[in-house]
Amino acid sequence: MPVAAGSVREALAAATDALAAAGVDTPRLDAELMLSEAAGVDRARLAADPHRGIDAATGRAFGAMVRRRLKREPVAYILGRKGFRGIELAVDPRVLIPRPETELLVEVAVEIGPRTVLDAGTGSGAVALAVAAELPAVRVTATDTSEAALEVARANAVRLGLEDRVVFAPGSVPDGERFDLALANLPYVREDEWKGLAPEITGYEPHDALVSGPSGLDAIEAFLRRVAADTVALEVGEGQAGDVAATARQAGFGDVELRPDLAGIDRVVVGSG
Repeated sequence: MPVAAGSVREALAAATDALAAAGVDTPRLDAELMLSEAAGVDRARLAADPHRGIDAATGRAFGAMVRRRLKREPVAYILGRKGFRGIELAVDPRVLIPRPETELLVEVAVEIGPRTVLDAGTGSGAVALAVAAELPAVRVTATDTSEAALEVARANAVRLGLEDRVVFAPGSVPDGERFDLALANLPYVREDEWKGLAPEITGYEPHDALVSGPSGLDAIEAFLRRVAADTVALEVGEGQAGDVAATARQAGFGDVELRPDLAGIDRVVVGSG
């Protein structure tokens, strides 16, 4: 796609048209984010000066990003970062891209104000690091079955200056430890759902961080059988909240609450013993 010359407006228009034709859901926003990155200026400045010229180096960088996006690579991987609540995380295909609905887990932690927190399935470290950033007195243990994901999370902790209050460990539930609050963003996609997901997911995000058996609940059920905590909060898929709530009650968390996301989907199951 020729973007090495012309103005901001022309470059954005060409990229937006190409991305829309490729089936990208948010072509204009994605084009603006990538041009902002390529030009080294924020989106507001681009919007304020649409007739600003695009130099050759910026055009080449922007064109390379657009070509990656045309292949449906997620913008977060192209930029190498993603915002989550008040922090910015480095992300790459070793970890899932943090979603807005996952912020509900952090909200539960902020409401409760625990001293000790387990974050199971930490991925990029999004939940663990946001909790540590917002609750200065908390100690967080963050786990993941992927050592590659833990490498990303540890690097994010160092970058954010939170490595002294977040301990990263392989696995899911540390043996012999009890927590005030256990948070879990574990895989919950059914095996038969995988092929129907967006190409941004199936082509780039880690399969094992998303898919968990025929029902999608294998990892969550195993977690609830093992975890020792006063309160648990688990992110779940659409239509799974009822089954997870029942499993939580069977595991001894008798007081259960369902929390919807912005789309009105019951997204987080909170259980207290």
